[in-house]
Amino acid sequence: MTSVKTIAILFLLQGLSALGNVDETCEIGASKDEKYLLYTVNPGEGFNLRRDVYLRVANLVRKLNEIDNWVLVLPPWGNFYHWKNTQRGKYFPWSSFFDLSSLNRWIPVMELSDFLKVKGGTVDAAYILQHYAEGWNGNWEEKYDERPCIEPVPFTQEDGNNQWVGRIWGTQISTENFSCMSVQGHASTIVPLVNKPGVRSVLVGRAETVLHDEFGGKWFWSARRSMRFANHLQEEANRFRKHFLDSDDTRDLTEKKEDWRDSKPKQDAARGGPYVSVHLRRRDFIYAKGDEVPSLSKAAKQIEKLLKSYSLTKVFVATDASFDEIEELKLKLKEYEVHYYSPSQEFFNQWGDGGVAIVDQIICSYARIFIGSYESTFSFRIQEEREILGFPVETTFNRLCGKKKKCEQPAKWKIVY
Repeated sequence: MTSVKTIAILFLLQGLSALGNVDETCEIGASKDEKYLLYTVNPGEGFNLRRDVYLRVANLVRKLNEIDNWVLVLPPWGNFYHWKNTQRGKYFPWSSFFDLSSLNRWIPVMELSDFLKVKGGTVDAAYILQHYAEGWNGNWEEKYDERPCIEPVPFTQEDGNNQWVGRIWGTQISTENFSCMSVQGHASTIVPLVNKPGVRSVLVGRAETVLHDEFGGKWFWSARRSMRFANHLQEEANRFRKHFLDSDDTRDLTEKKEDWRDSKPKQDAARGGPYVSVHLRRRDFIYAKGDEVPSLSKAAKQIEKLLKSYSLTKVFVATDASFDEIEELKLKLKEYEVHYYSPSQEFFNQWGDGGVAIVDQIICSYARIFIGSYESTFSFRIQEEREILGFPVETTFNRLCGKKKKCEQPAKWKIVY
């Protein structure tokens, strides 16, 4: 006979699970009642756009959890076009870059490696999302339909049985139920597709096809606030700030509480470190964005103007520019201290291009004033981070102008609690 004490402990554990206070690694032993949602993103999309897609899928899971007990399986990071120095075929778990305990305070999440221990690489259903081949013809409605696949898909059907097998994230995933789904709508549009009777694990491919349910709203910002960076990356950025930029959270008025749900800084209260931070895109942006990308000379003039306006002498530059271009920029700003983050070999071996990019973003986020690049998701993520920290909008939503003397500045997406 089960004791009263045992029953009380079981109820306590169930309550903790419902609150999302689950173990960071979601070890084997998860409830048999849990369902699992896996997702992929267009292979051509970069790190920072994938972070945006995570927000869409996270809030899809939030919606699914109004019906049942769903866990989001986090796809590992790797094989990105912009990660030019990271070995192809190397994948990083989410814990390399983000704080899983923080993510779990919004929705239940787990690493793919832990899912594989539980399910062994088999899902009950897999869907590849796509747009309608005929477009929407001016008639917008939320819908999805099974349609022939428009583009090549990562699954093939084995001869002689109903099994579909695909290789995703360097891992074999199999299912007996596969189809392409044309979809038009928000993430919640596919709730009925995912939450079918008897289906306990679903892979949704090309999740960027669906839209945010409420871009810029409370759900969006809750999911975004939960995406805190891994402690080892935050500490690396803090060391750099302190050593090179005379910057720390106490003096900069940027201290955060351990739990993001308790951290609601007064807007415009963050001061930031005594430096200007710049995200300067080069390489493919020079060709893709044309006149919107400044020459190094024009970029230097705009940076110098900000330095003088705020009576600062230090600038931190996050850039994909070549070494020669960085040296040229430093020469054009020779009256000022120009800093950029160069990782140790040990750091790079462990965290790769992704870790370097996040350290860059953190340092940019804590500056007295930030200026980014036109339509860059890297810059967008920094602007979001500064909103979360409580910086004034005039120090956050700025971008470098290209050939035009003046240019339209970024839209000001204010945080919602």
